Amino acid sequence: MTLIDFPYALAGAILGGLMVGSFLNVLIFRLPKMMERQWARDYQEWSGSPETPQTPYNLAVPRSSCPVCAHPIRWYENIPVVSYLALAGKCSACKSPISIRYPAVELITAFFFAAAVLHFGLTWVALAWCAFAALLISLFLIDFDTQLLPDDLTYLLLWGGISVSLLGWGISLASSLYGAIFGYMSLWSVTRLYYLLRGKIGMGNGDFKLLAALGAWFGVEYLFALILLSSLVGSVIGALLLLAGRLANKDIPIAFGPFLAGAGLLAMLVGPDKLRDWAPFAFPLDVFLR
Repeated sequence: MTLIDFPYALAGAILGGLMVGSFLNVLIFRLPKMMERQWARDYQEWSGSPETPQTPYNLAVPRSSCPVCAHPIRWYENIPVVSYLALAGKCSACKSPISIRYPAVELITAFFFAAAVLHFGLTWVALAWCAFAALLISLFLIDFDTQLLPDDLTYLLLWGGISVSLLGWGISLASSLYGAIFGYMSLWSVTRLYYLLRGKIGMGNGDFKLLAALGAWFGVEYLFALILLSSLVGSVIGALLLLAGRLANKDIPIAFGPFLAGAGLLAMLVGPDKLRDWAPFAFPLDVFLR
């Protein structure tokens, strides 16, 4: 990519990020509901209950609409960020406020897409890291909202990391596979030990799969650094929730997935090499891998 091509590549990354971010808003809202509907169908089949007819519901059907007045959102009301600003953050029909999270997701996605192109240029590797960021943004918000980490997304992230290594676009395939294996087993072991000691399940299986996926992208030597980063992300999120009054009840469970997803996004943004330079203490395996 030449210096002349660079502004166009960056503009394309931002535009693509805004469009993907708009799709992520739909995915984040609808995928958990699609899972719940599938669980209901599975239960009816298992129990032999009469099947309850369900209207089609997926990522494309029905059309997006205002949750208050059911006003269908027209195409020109669904332009990323621009429509939100033009509508002053309100439904064009009933004037109910539109959540600021919709343009925020679009802008954050565009930011990470731009960061990928700035680091890797207009390459397939940059496209792979854009997909990585999009999946983690989705997992972050889905788990934050519902305490669910959909297998459809965590497995896609996991196999994506292994595939990138297999194609020679990132770390070695061995490091990717070991990262996936030890990423899963580390959290599984801690959770199992906690259950034996306390008789409670402290973490869901989705968290194991998510750390396995991050291990597949960054490699086994980055697992400890990712755990430390997740603690940092968790501290920031916890402080923000306290300020917002969301953690007044100590019995409310807190999902660990957003902390892991945030750690993955931070590691991508900082860059694996700089992360190792800035925090060498977070890489104890380097002693054994030399």
